[in-house]
Amino acid sequence: MTRIASYNIRKSVGLDYRRDPLRVLSVLSAIDADVVALQEVDRRFGRRASSIPRDLLAENTNLKIVELAKRPDSIGWHGNAVLVRQDAEVMDTHNIDLPGLEPRGAVVVDLDLPGTSLRVVGVHLSLMRRDRRVQVKHITEYLARLSALPTLIMGDFNEWSQTSQNLTALSERFNLHTPGHSFPSSRPVVGLDKIALSRDLAFSNSGVHTCEASKRASDHMPIWADIRAS
Repeated sequence: MTRIASYNIRKSVGLDYRRDPLRVLSVLSAIDADVVALQEVDRRFGRRASSIPRDLLAENTNLKIVELAKRPDSIGWHGNAVLVRQDAEVMDTHNIDLPGLEPRGAVVVDLDLPGTSLRVVGVHLSLMRRDRRVQVKHITEYLARLSALPTLIMGDFNEWSQTSQNLTALSERFNLHTPGHSFPSSRPVVGLDKIALSRDLAFSNSGVHTCEASKRASDHMPIWADIRAS
């Protein structure tokens, strides 16, 4: 069994408008996932510096950073970062520029974990509906050109509906799942955060992590799932 999680951390700015990376890290430690996809991890302007200092992450979690950044102060690509447990081996990485009016990207990480190999795709799709449809198609076509590997896609899809036509490009190869209402964290009414699994993977359990810190640390609450080979 492998535990995965996804969390839009809003640059570590909580509902009290304080930037508090330690609060975010306390949430991640409580989830205790093997693989985490983060969105909005880097600041938007200037050097695009990470909102989570590397030393704080090393001191307060059992996770390590997958090196995806192209800027020295960043830990992500278009704000997407992937963290993995210390004994995970990173086999390959890809950074994908996504089409659309907003600058968006996705990240792909091939992992060798104890007992399993996985391809993990971290995404944060556009706020614009027509761009999301094109972006999902672009991602699935990119993945189809890669070697076969059990694959999961997770992140902030910015889609209210599980059955949106913008996500139909996933349906041929993936099972899409919304673990629950994760946004806004003050009063969650919608599941923008989702996970898609290739047909050779299955969900054993999933949910929204709702500790007190997660209700304040960002405007999203994190989602998680326990997955296995199907």
